[in-house]
Amino acid sequence: MYLTNQFDTSQNMQGGQVPPSLNHGGHELFDVKEVLSAAIGALNQSVILRPHVQDPELLDILDRQYRFMMDEYNIIVQSFKTGKDPSHPTQRYQMKASSDFIYGMKAKAPSKPIQSTGEINDEMISGFLLGAAKESATGKTAAALEVCNPVVRRVIADSVPNCLEMAYELSIYQNKHHYYQVPQLNDQDMNMLLNSFAPSQGQPGMPNNLQ
Repeated sequence: MYLTNQFDTSQNMQGGQVPPSLNHGGHELFDVKEVLSAAIGALNQSVILRPHVQDPELLDILDRQYRFMMDEYNIIVQSFKTGKDPSHPTQRYQMKASSDFIYGMKAKAPSKPIQSTGEINDEMISGFLLGAAKESATGKTAAALEVCNPVVRRVIADSVPNCLEMAYELSIYQNKHHYYQVPQLNDQDMNMLLNSFAPSQGQPGMPNNLQ
């Protein structure tokens, strides 16, 4: 449930009530515009890349993420234009893959720019999709910090975890096919870092000797 009732306290500098559709700050307008433009770019990219996908698993990921992103785009547009609750709350994206990663590096050919669209492959496509999901998570987080309208802020903030989940799903897919490799420290170095912090034993509050 969003925060529509907070509109009652929104006022302009002259003390008048601000209608919900105009309850937006300047930074908010520019940042949400960037969020929506990036969403259109990601959706268009999926449509362009879809005919080049070879792996049925990747095609399933692309289609599921496309449908979910389209729905989120629509409800952000609704709340942005009206300043009110969209037709339904932000949904939760559910990935199908397990969260098992393969650690370690495996030799592979160096990457280089392609010379024609005939060279487009699943590694590139999943990389493009992963980049778009990461960009969306970053852009929406930054925008949510600038939004004045409480409903728009919540709609955008609630969509950030979905971007993270999509990126995670794509990184697992890439890792499984050795497109995205994850190096791992040796046990001694890993344990040193894991044990370099300890929980605080103190009580809440500032020490008495601090002025």
